[in-house]
Order: sequence, then C-alpha cells, then structure tokens
Amino acid sequence: MKKKTFIKDNFLLQNEAAEKLYQEYAANQPIIDYHNHLPPKDIAEDRSFDNITQVWLYGDHYKWRAMRTLGIDEKYITGDASDKEKFLAWAKTVPHTLRNPLFHWTHLELKRYFGIDELLNEESAERIYGEVNRQLQLPENSCRGLLKKMNVETVCTTEDPTDTLEYHQQLAKSDFDIKMSTAFRPDKAILIDAEGYNAYLDKLSDAAEVSIDSFDNLKKALRKRIENFHENGCRLCDHGLNFISFEEFTDAEIEDIFSKKRKGEAVSELEAEKFKTAILLFLGKTYHKFGWVQQFHLGALRNNNKRMLKELGPDTGWDSIADFKQAENLSAFLDALDGQDKLTKTILYNLNPSDNEIFATMVGNFNDGSVKGKVQLGSGWWFLDQKDGIVKQLNALSNMGLVSCFIGMLTDSRSFLSFPRHEYFRRVLCNLFGTEMENGELPMDFELVGRTIADISYHNAKEYFDF
Repeated sequence: MKKKTFIKDNFLLQNEAAEKLYQEYAANQPIIDYHNHLPPKDIAEDRSFDNITQVWLYGDHYKWRAMRTLGIDEKYITGDASDKEKFLAWAKTVPHTLRNPLFHWTHLELKRYFGIDELLNEESAERIYGEVNRQLQLPENSCRGLLKKMNVETVCTTEDPTDTLEYHQQLAKSDFDIKMSTAFRPDKAILIDAEGYNAYLDKLSDAAEVSIDSFDNLKKALRKRIENFHENGCRLCDHGLNFISFEEFTDAEIEDIFSKKRKGEAVSELEAEKFKTAILLFLGKTYHKFGWVQQFHLGALRNNNKRMLKELGPDTGWDSIADFKQAENLSAFLDALDGQDKLTKTILYNLNPSDNEIFATMVGNFNDGSVKGKVQLGSGWWFLDQKDGIVKQLNALSNMGLVSCFIGMLTDSRSFLSFPRHEYFRRVLCNLFGTEMENGELPMDFELVGRTIADISYHNAKEYFDF
C-alpha cells in the first residue's frame, strides 16, 4: 500500500523535551476510560464488525456534521446507502477536514488500529476500505481485541436506571481482563418538563418494582436502582444537563408539582426548576452515601434543528454550545450538599470555553482537603476535546488550581476506534509542558515534570475511582 506518512513519532510534539515526556512518561500508561457510551452488549459478546463503516461511522455525529457541511446527501450519512457508499462519502470528506480535529483523529485511528499510514481520500478509499475490512475479520480485531490493542485497563459505559445490566453481569463472569463498569444516568427521571416523562416513570416503576405515585416513591425507586447498580460494580453517576437547577422549595410544593405532572397537568418553568433542584439534591446525598463519583456535563444546547430532530431523532448531530448562566446555581447546589457534609467526589465538565475560569475557580471552593482533587474540572468535552480546547482547559486549571491533581482524558464516545484520543490528549499535554521546559518557564527536571505527566495520564484516575 502506498505510504504518505503523516502520523510520525513526534506528532504534535514540537521539541525534544515534549518528545521525552511523551515517550518516557505518558505513551505506555494504561488507559482508564471513565466515561463513554460504548454498547456493553458488544463487549460482552465480543462482537466482530463486518466492515469499517459499522465500527467507525455508525453513530458518529462528529463525522456526520462534517459530511453535511460539505454537501453530502443524508442518504450517505444516516440513510439507506450501503456501508461502502457511506465510507466512500466519508473518504471524500476527509481532505476537507484540514484543521478540524477529525483530520487528526481519522489518521491516528487508521494507523494505531490497522497500521495504515496513507492519507484517506477519494483516491485511497477503495484500498483502505478493503484492507481494514480484511483486518477486521481477524480475531484480534473484535471489540475486546480493539480495546486490548490500546492498552485499556478500564472502560465505564453509561446506562439508564431501567437498564438490566445483564451484559455487565455477563462480562463479570468471563475471564476478560479489562474491567467494564457502568455509570448511572438518571436524567430522564429529573427532566419533568421533557416530553414522555410520565411514560418513562412507568418504565422506571417496572424496573424498580415500586409504584411511582408520589415523589417519595420516585425517590424510593431511584434508591433501589442505585442499590442494584452498586451491587453490580457501579461507582459513578453521570448527568447531561443544560445547567444545574437551584430554586428554594418546600416538600409540600414538590409533592404537589409531582402530583400535577402525574395527572397530566401542566407544570410551570419555576415549578420544574424546583422539582429538578429537589431530585438533584436527593441524588447527590444518595451518591455520597454510596461513595460514588458524580459527574455533570453542562452547557450543551441540544436538538436545535427541530425538522431534523423529528426526522432522525436526538443525538444525530444537531447540538451546539450554549451560553447558559452557570455559576450561581452551581455554587448553591454544591454548597447545599457540602453544608450537610454530603458532597461526594464531583467532576464538572464545561462545554462553553468562555466559562472555563468560572468552572476552574468553582471546583476550588469545595476542595476541602479530605480527598486529593475531590472536586474536578473535567477534561475538554464534546466540541472542546480537540487541541485548542484541551490546552485552554489545562491552562485554566493550571492558573486557577492544581493541574497536577487532574484525572485526565476520556473518550465520551460510541466508537471502539476512539481510544487514540487518549494518545492525542497525552501528546498535547506533553507538548504544553515540554515547551515551557524549553522556554525556561518550568525546570528542565524530567523526574519532577514527568511525574505530573504520568499522574495526569493514568495514576490520578487510578487513585480517584474505586472500580
């Protein structure tokens, strides 16, 4: 196969110090991917993929957005075109992604998983499609094999409270040596103003075997599902919210709001915010009791294109960064839990880069010395998990807190080919520190700086999470 080497050993590493930091302190660290959306069924059953489109393009709305921008018809994105036609359409798009992180990720993934050095474009597409599909038939390129290739130690998927966790149970009984955990994602029980809320509570009622006819019984049902998740090894939760709700309320108000909703009556915006506050505080206290880590992904404006939402559904590439007001409610929420000594370890992910310093200073308000890095500024997320976003997050955390306590990167992905993003992050990290060493802003002390690189890459997460 014709070679046009792009991903070289010094990829993203601009000086000798950066290269040394990466090669000696970051490159060989195992991966703890503590938040992703991989399907646990595929791991438990060790799925093999028929072709690269299935493992690379299905569900990847990053790529879908790029293809739409180029003018690719939806038929070749989420429509009824063949898998090969969809891959060829993506290959046509790739040369147009210069300076978008997709260009880096695409070629990093092709090289790390399949040893392909050639740039993907219309001319190389047929060759690459055939070669990758050939390799995907090899036993070492099943789901589990792909994880092993990337030196993954732990993956943490994300499940709704109604999930049976059968595939986590199945994998736990196997001899597979990579740990698969789960994160509890109860947003559908929180968002009382969302369409289909009552139907969801009926489903939750069945899963918990609790009649959810009162707010107390909703809390009881969620508590039972938390207990079930905990028994199955869960030690994290995750929330994907616009912002943290916080409005003063009384117990009687919450019961009344919940009763109205269950009767099919309208709930006002203020009532919805009071309800969300009450249930988030209940959950936060419960997470603390079980010793879980709570995660909050904040700041996305979802489903902007209502026409395409109706046609394709959510999570298909129609979301963007929002400018919600974050600081005051977040402060009040964390303070309410901390004031009762019920604040568990917490990770805050920010999607709006203009809010980086707000979040970076907020975490410092509630780091009380009880746990190293108890409240964390999470890694660059979604639209910010590229070079510029990573550097801005690292700089905000360095300036406002202790980057040495940071628990590092995650994929937040639905693709088994996304794990080189950990390498991408580590290279950006090492280049940032290495450049400052070369400039004299940090000491040319590889033992000192290298220890921080290794901690951020792996050891801090290993210590922080109880998997």
